[in-house]
Amino acid sequence: MKKITILLFLLLINISVTAQNKYTNNADKLVVRYEYASAAKEYITLIENGSSDPYVYKQLGNSYYNMSNTVEAEKWYSKAVESKQDLETYYNYAQTLKSNGKYVESDKQMRMFVSMAPNDRRAIEFNNSPDYLIKLKNIEKLFDINKITVNSEKSNFGAVLYGNTLYFAGARNKGTKIYGWNDEPFLDLYQCNYNEVDGTYSEPTAISELNTVYHEGPLTMTKDGNTIYFSSESFNEKLFLKDSAKKLKFGQVSLYKAVKNDGKWVSITPLPFNNKSYSTGNPSIDKEGSMLYFASNMPGSIGGTDIWKVAVNSDGTFGTPENLGDKINTAGDENFPFISDNGILYFSSNGLIGFGGLDVFYVDLNKNEAPNNMGSPVNTEKDDFSFTFNKEKNIGYLSSSRSGVDNIYNAIPVCKSEMLAIVKNAKTNTVLANSRVVFLDINRNILDTKITNDKGEVLYSTDCQKQFSIDVYKDGFVTKSYPASKIEKGLRTSMDVFIDPIEMTVTETEIILNPIYFHSNKSDITDRGAAELDKLIYVMSQNNSLRIDVKAHTDTRGTDEYNLDLSERRAKSTVAYIISKGINADRISGKGYGESAPKIDCQDKCTELEYALNRRSEFIIVN
Repeated sequence: MKKITILLFLLLINISVTAQNKYTNNADKLVVRYEYASAAKEYITLIENGSSDPYVYKQLGNSYYNMSNTVEAEKWYSKAVESKQDLETYYNYAQTLKSNGKYVESDKQMRMFVSMAPNDRRAIEFNNSPDYLIKLKNIEKLFDINKITVNSEKSNFGAVLYGNTLYFAGARNKGTKIYGWNDEPFLDLYQCNYNEVDGTYSEPTAISELNTVYHEGPLTMTKDGNTIYFSSESFNEKLFLKDSAKKLKFGQVSLYKAVKNDGKWVSITPLPFNNKSYSTGNPSIDKEGSMLYFASNMPGSIGGTDIWKVAVNSDGTFGTPENLGDKINTAGDENFPFISDNGILYFSSNGLIGFGGLDVFYVDLNKNEAPNNMGSPVNTEKDDFSFTFNKEKNIGYLSSSRSGVDNIYNAIPVCKSEMLAIVKNAKTNTVLANSRVVFLDINRNILDTKITNDKGEVLYSTDCQKQFSIDVYKDGFVTKSYPASKIEKGLRTSMDVFIDPIEMTVTETEIILNPIYFHSNKSDITDRGAAELDKLIYVMSQNNSLRIDVKAHTDTRGTDEYNLDLSERRAKSTVAYIISKGINADRISGKGYGESAPKIDCQDKCTELEYALNRRSEFIIVN
């Protein structure tokens, strides 16, 4: 994320006077005012004029770090750490390298950080997760991510969908003054309509009654749509600290409440726990409207910014803010809370182990558990933050700097369903353990192979609406293929799979199967015929020396010449089927005998059944 919004994101950095007392030049003054773009230019001028040293390099690295220009930040941090630096410089340098995809180099700087602060939670987590990158890459994919059309060439972030209206913050007002943090316009709140039929969005419009000449940030709304809480910069002193005798020299971020009246947001009031010495912002209200989550660096914070909550009483008053504790908050920055209807808290952190920059995490507040990284593609090596989710529309939103500027992406849940296949003996209906079940896509590519348990079961997870088929193998049974229809969204579908035991008579000269019959005037292998041939194929696969000759026959209808040709075609189709199942062609041969060797010699007075019994293939053992 562009640290433009750090005032709104509450990633406030405490700038201290160094031991060398170098807090004298104009660049340092710009840093204290969070005007990092201007400060960077001043530091570059100092370097060009020969006034360069590790302090200037560090300050320049910090400036670019806060502007999310990780390439330039890496360049100047690398020069700064040639001399011993403070703890956070090594940490910021490590995060910068990670954001540039340089994980090995990042780990080296983290080891320096660990040596200086072994008891820091960030150091402990790093030491406890030497293979963190492998674990992160193995996290199951949860969402598909796509950039949406509301974005502009400047920063847009913090999208949340209520009903069919999308609200977000953006630096898209070209008529406003420029923010010195990153040379972008100040942030305003916008809204647009979402068409859930075709997934399109209307042209965003500014929420004029909420916007000022200063920053306005993300908002949250109660279920009835009549109350919002939003972030705004505290320079707006007509609302905030209006009774304070001391004017604020630099802006903070504060939380405000507004109510809807005749389609407009009115009665804008600051929340009572705002304070001129710290920031509060990025709110999220729960579904009951009784608990407000937000980010703050207020006293009691564990790191730079923490996730807090405060009770919203039925009479409109507020309780005492509570820190969510060290299972969620770290010595780094936690921000952008979003509480779902089922009690899942989504938030971003650069203090927990992640891919780089800010990563999105989730934790079930109904359980006593640690936060979980949401994995790729939600998270990247860049800043990923402000994740929200609309359960009714089944769509989420994510903000990310992965393309070089903060943009809004939709997050579509990866739909997973399960197929429970139960393999059974077709003759006895008993379950078959240790059967091999192969799952294949529509092109017969193998997706997965599983072995049935003692209950004859295998469980396969797949994408919703994805069509696949299954092949079942079991020694002593006929291999069988089953087409599987598409599995409905999010459901577990059970399917009984019946396979036939191998039952045949093998003499010294012949393998006797159930008859392989053909339709009249046809040479195609029928489904019933294929099932019998599969038994033969199994026997041949178990005995590599076995060679078979196929004798194909017809009934007596038709001319001798026609029937001889038809029987030859039947022999060839039988041989071709067996070869297609993996039997070598030199082990199977075939010949047509026309009507010369009927099974039932009824001449031309045959019944339809007798005609059918004569249309057959037989199997002679050659070797």
